[in-house]
Amino acid sequence: MESTPTQTVSAGSRHKKNLLIVLCLSGTYLIAEVIGGIITNSLALLADAAHMLTDVVGLLLAFIAIKIGERKADPSRTYGYYRTEILAAVVNAVVLLGISIYVLFEAYQRFQNPPEVQSKSMLIVSGIGLIVNIIGMMILRKDSEGSLNMKGAYFEVLSDMLTSVGVMIAGVIMLTTGWYYADPLISAAIGLLIFPRTWRLLKEAINVLLEGTPKDVDIHALRQSLESTPGVKGIHDLHVWSLTSSVNAMSVHVVKENGYSRNQLLKTLTDTTMANFKISHTTFQIEEEDYEETEAHL
Repeated sequence: MESTPTQTVSAGSRHKKNLLIVLCLSGTYLIAEVIGGIITNSLALLADAAHMLTDVVGLLLAFIAIKIGERKADPSRTYGYYRTEILAAVVNAVVLLGISIYVLFEAYQRFQNPPEVQSKSMLIVSGIGLIVNIIGMMILRKDSEGSLNMKGAYFEVLSDMLTSVGVMIAGVIMLTTGWYYADPLISAAIGLLIFPRTWRLLKEAINVLLEGTPKDVDIHALRQSLESTPGVKGIHDLHVWSLTSSVNAMSVHVVKENGYSRNQLLKTLTDTTMANFKISHTTFQIEEEDYEETEAHL
């Protein structure tokens, strides 16, 4: 037997307005940064522009994914379209990793023969970018806590903020010392800094796609709670997975003790599970003590 709640609103959907604001800010600055990077001949600035381009594409993809994810369930997608948000998070992570590898390669090339960079103009452009990215981070920070899609968008902006800081550091060094190796050196450092957070995001998103146990659900505590419910003789085939960030589902077979009402037991199990654990969709198969199955029990 199964609980059939109304369509759950995903965490990303609740914050799409903020995402759109940051998308507009990033898109506007991207145009200015590309022009500035070409004029100043700065790899660090062009690297920042490349990250900003992935930001704009990533933020747009995240927004589109949220809009698609808001579609109601239908006969061909009985769980709805929540997973589009997770797919967007995966794409964002992969693109960020790819851009980081490219920046490292380009930095290596420039180490061989560092070109002269117009440091003063580079500082001005990167300073504007830093302000834009800090605003974007402030807008998205809280939103990123409940959604992998929004976390991916936040990491996009965070990576650009780090890049802007790096570009400014490189600009100051080159302006005061004329040491143009600072440009590719800082670019390489930025590429390396982005890797760990992006890799964690990718792992979390893949865990959802593989229907792994959500990290915000203690499956051992859940099992103990179900087994200790009056009227429950035992449970098996307990599965917990995520449809998308903060939208968790569960299914389990429950062996009922004789003498207990099936409907009352189902209500108790459903109420207890949804109240004490971060699970919004539950499916219980209630079985009598003498019921036997040939399937493997977990």
